[in-house]
Amino acid sequence: MNKLNHIAFIMDGNGRWGEKKGKNRNYGHLQGVETVKKIVKYSIKLKIPILTFYVFSSENWKRPRSEISFLFKLIQNYFLKEIKGVISKGIKLNIIGEKKKLPKSLFKTLDDSINHTKKNNKILVNLAINYGSKNEIITSIKKSKNKVSVNNIKKNLYTKNIIDPDILIRTGGYQRLSNFMLWQLAYTELFFIKKLWPDFKPSDLKRIILKYKSIKRNFGGL
Repeated sequence: MNKLNHIAFIMDGNGRWGEKKGKNRNYGHLQGVETVKKIVKYSIKLKIPILTFYVFSSENWKRPRSEISFLFKLIQNYFLKEIKGVISKGIKLNIIGEKKKLPKSLFKTLDDSINHTKKNNKILVNLAINYGSKNEIITSIKKSKNKVSVNNIKKNLYTKNIIDPDILIRTGGYQRLSNFMLWQLAYTELFFIKKLWPDFKPSDLKRIILKYKSIKRNFGGL
């Protein structure tokens, strides 16, 4: 039976879900946060050590400014209001991506949240914000300073001290990686489902985990 250390999520479909419900895209993002909370709670119950959520890509800056602003405020307000609950649940927060390019107030809130939760050890939750895997790899190669090797590149990735995902789950019906963890997903089991992210439930995660545990993982061997 395969050991499970790390699950990554591409949370696609929030905006479409909001529009489908006769609301707007922002309403979908609000509901998407509720799904994240349910999945984190269920993962703590299952004692899964690491989760990574693709929150905002380096390409998402192309979206309408109003939607970007709402999403950033949603993230900031969540941690301002819920940080005590996050701490009490034993959640350790980490951000992967170019944080310094985020609005100053959001950067500070995220940085404070990381510091407040750094001693927690029940589960590590990585939020990929302003994250692009191609830039991550290029930056890592530059930092290797002409000593390019697999180990040196790994040492300079955002995830340098984090085990690679065992499972990637993408909701929303599309079967692509969208510039997410291209290096880290080399041997990850990929699951693409049609449900939009706000409709994704712990029962869906349970079903995927059961499937994962039945897969024979050879990592290039026999």
